Amino acid sequence: MNEYTSAFVRVSRGVPGVIYRPVQKSDKKTVGILVMHSDADYLDHSAGRELSGRGYTVLCANVGRSEGLFSRKIEDVSAAVSFLKNESGIRKIIVMGHSGGATLMSAYQAAAENGVSIFQGNEMLMKMPDLKGELYPADGFISIDSNWGNGAMRLFSMDPAVVIDNGALTIIPELDAFSEENGWSPEGAHYSEEFLKRFFKAQHEMNMRLTEHALERISLIEKGKGIFSDDEPLFIPTASQIAFNNKLFAQDTRLLSHTLKPQYLYHKDGLVTNETVYSVRRPRMLKPVRETSAGWYNTTVRNFISNTGVATDDSYHYDEQEVFGVRFETAPTCTPGNIRFINVPTIILGMTASWEYAAAETIYNNSPAKDKYLAYIDGAGHNFETIKECERYEGEFGDTMKTTYDLLDSWICKKFLQE
Repeated sequence: MNEYTSAFVRVSRGVPGVIYRPVQKSDKKTVGILVMHSDADYLDHSAGRELSGRGYTVLCANVGRSEGLFSRKIEDVSAAVSFLKNESGIRKIIVMGHSGGATLMSAYQAAAENGVSIFQGNEMLMKMPDLKGELYPADGFISIDSNWGNGAMRLFSMDPAVVIDNGALTIIPELDAFSEENGWSPEGAHYSEEFLKRFFKAQHEMNMRLTEHALERISLIEKGKGIFSDDEPLFIPTASQIAFNNKLFAQDTRLLSHTLKPQYLYHKDGLVTNETVYSVRRPRMLKPVRETSAGWYNTTVRNFISNTGVATDDSYHYDEQEVFGVRFETAPTCTPGNIRFINVPTIILGMTASWEYAAAETIYNNSPAKDKYLAYIDGAGHNFETIKECERYEGEFGDTMKTTYDLLDSWICKKFLQE
């Protein structure tokens, strides 16, 4: 690791950033890497330190309106890309999306390469408005432990067992993911096939009811017949997409637990194997979260559709390997749908101790890029840290943070500096 400096910058009005610059001069410094999330504070993200310490110029920025419409967040990314383009000496730009940030960064890159019209078709739940300013396509795209997108993760987190009627909360027994009769256990769930079918069916139906309700209210608002003139509140029990609220794969680790095909798996000390990659994660949620600060989703009808909307069909479910019946093409809120429009060199990484790692293969399979690479980091958590509690013996996974960023360093050098 080399020395670097960091400085707070104002990317644009309302959009803060921290730019990390390597002290040592090299060709790597001419590659600018933008890191942003759709909602979270990423000014101190590890990519700033780790990649600038390896010689690259890194801008970690935050969207200015975390509760605003998704199209406005894309405009914030555009401002950050423009800022980085104007940084002295920058010749190439790579956008990096981590976790839910991959939703935003993939939507930006897709629109920048193809125009916003790709999100204005009749298949979209909400057509994206024209965006302000020019969108500059990046030269490369990094998806690192992306989930299936903010729309899909909200869907996975909804609990159809929870019913609120006249101010009282009740639980539907046959849909209760925390009932031992349905397969739950304090050590982790093992759900029956009958329960899974019931739950997925009810989750799909709940998603479609909420989607239809939100679209109906938006239509009335636009006709001047809404409760308010611009938007309306929407409250959904247990639909927050935080990690331990995801259902059911956070409880039953058999679900979404291995890849469809053999893939590259990076171990400590530079060892790389090609094999069916299995999750090493442990159950994340061993009791229901039913507090407003953790599990419940307070939003508006416009923000629900714009930021977390996605359609499902009757085939909706997931098994040990992949997700079915999520219509990723109906919203820009899902990375597997957005990736279909990204053609620049792309690297997709999954972390095997993370609850979201299985999305990486779906994203890779949907990518049309001629130059694309998929790999997994053995024993890495969602933030690339070593998850020691999953080790079978001390030191099994090594330093997964180093393994992750060394791989990115090697890929960037090969794709953008060996010309």
